[in-house]
Amino acid sequence: MKNRGSQTHQNGENSKKQKIYNMIILDESGSMESIKSNIVSGFNEVIQSISGIEKQFPEQKHFISFITFNGLGIKTHLENQPVNKIKEIDEKIYNPDSITPLYDAIGFSVSKLKLFLSNKKRFNVYVTILTDGLENASKEYSSKQVKELIENLKMDNWTFNYIGTDHDITKVASSISISSTMFFDKNEKSMKGMFAAERSARFAFCKVINEINEDKSVD
Repeated sequence: MKNRGSQTHQNGENSKKQKIYNMIILDESGSMESIKSNIVSGFNEVIQSISGIEKQFPEQKHFISFITFNGLGIKTHLENQPVNKIKEIDEKIYNPDSITPLYDAIGFSVSKLKLFLSNKKRFNVYVTILTDGLENASKEYSSKQVKELIENLKMDNWTFNYIGTDHDITKVASSISISSTMFFDKNEKSMKGMFAAERSARFAFCKVINEINEDKSVD
């Protein structure tokens, strides 16, 4: 009975926390092969960073969804998993090949999370899209459809960040209604800088959420 009561109390505490759903949509097309090791290490650093944020802001509960995509398919490696349950990935998981169905990857992944959250409260979503090339393979979603989807979600506590290289990232991001962008070159120094900037932006995002919730609790 004591353990059951403790579990109930813990669940009650979790229900009061602000839930942050971190979605990472990662290009796994063949042109990413040259930076495969940098991508894997950078992803693991992002996960460590999110874990650190959760510890720094105990009023928040963080979840991770991790999706990769190429012409061979869209793969969901993690789906709304608590960050404290996630282990590091290795290069066996990430295998660049084929072409770039960018719009399908965004459309399917975001729509699925939207449905999951349809009856939930007290949440924010932070979506990161990382790609090195232009859309060239989508069959279900168009640029217009993705843009409309993102525009609607941005009004409901969703934030989007577009990270890219080897193309005009500002133009592409703007075409799907994303204003927050980061650019990187395909070398170790530039990618380390990009991932550091990404972690800083994510921390700032979570800090703002924490401050807003503190203000609400005072009211």
